Amino acid sequence: MLGKFKDSDSYTMGVELELQLINNKTFDLTQTSPQVLEVLWQNSFAKKHYTPEMTESMIEINTSVHLSYSGLLAELHKIRSTLLTACDEMNIGVAGGGTHPFQCWTEQSIFDKQRYKDLYQRYGYLAKRFTVFGQHVHIGCSSGDDALYLLHALNRFVPQFIALSSSSPFGRGVDTFFDSSRLNSVFAFPLSGHAPFILEWDTFDREYFSKMEQTGTIHSMKDFYWDVRPKPEFGTIELRVCDTPLTVEKAAVIAVYLQVLCKYLLEEREYLPAKDDYLVYSYNRFQACRFGLDGEIVHPKTFEKTLLRDDIMATIDKLEKHAIDLNALDALQKVIQFIAEDNDANYLREKFSISEKIEDVVKASINKFRQ
Repeated sequence: MLGKFKDSDSYTMGVELELQLINNKTFDLTQTSPQVLEVLWQNSFAKKHYTPEMTESMIEINTSVHLSYSGLLAELHKIRSTLLTACDEMNIGVAGGGTHPFQCWTEQSIFDKQRYKDLYQRYGYLAKRFTVFGQHVHIGCSSGDDALYLLHALNRFVPQFIALSSSSPFGRGVDTFFDSSRLNSVFAFPLSGHAPFILEWDTFDREYFSKMEQTGTIHSMKDFYWDVRPKPEFGTIELRVCDTPLTVEKAAVIAVYLQVLCKYLLEEREYLPAKDDYLVYSYNRFQACRFGLDGEIVHPKTFEKTLLRDDIMATIDKLEKHAIDLNALDALQKVIQFIAEDNDANYLREKFSISEKIEDVVKASINKFRQ
């Protein structure tokens, strides 16, 4: 059993970004995370901000807990600068983006950590194919019941975050026609998708998690690859659908948009989640992955069809009061700007169209991350 949900300050947030390590000559991924981490971990600041991921061409950066947009962005800048300094000395490029445009999963090496080795034994080639790169956002909740309410209330808005963050149009050197092809790798895992519709923490813990634990198929919340999952040891919910954006600035804006939306959902309680909401969940998620901001989603209660870019704008109109409370109006204005500019997936397609060289897509990603 999971036990008590840790008390956490509501609407605090933290960000995790999985980043690509790039060979600056070939622009392919490079298996150098052990060496990069060895250098970084010599700095006491770095030990809690940089961690390994499934394969050795990945590195994860983690922020502290924040309430403000400005504080989160400032720390992301500092974490990025420290990482770039270390990688520059080793002639290694760093990039965001949900997938590397032409890497081959068979060439990837599992990081030397027991959990990753166990996952490789359990999932086989899926573990190496999981060399994809996402942004995870944690939002603090004051109770387990609030966490589960938020988790299910957010189901209606999950496609918005997929569309805003989409940055994985290429795979194996070709355009996949998906704005977020990364999520197709996640969907392959048996415990992906969405959480069961349970709104009370005690019920979730005693009647669902404990039974799953008894089956031997899971041992902790880490074994669930849900789009949104509770993290009782942190006192948060964790949104996991976002591709890693090309810049830390965009990552901060996406996190704050989620923060303000969660405040609105919890305090207004206008949107009451129901089990039937999930009837259109997979369809809406596919639309966001395939078409990004131009995806057409179905509202789970009214069945009205709306373009995602319009749905986000309509949502922002409801959030002003809560954004003011959180000093987040600047971040919401950035969301509007992102919609006007379109997402990172189409930025990468534009870069490819200029030279039709897939390596130039990687170069553009490296340069964008340094901004």
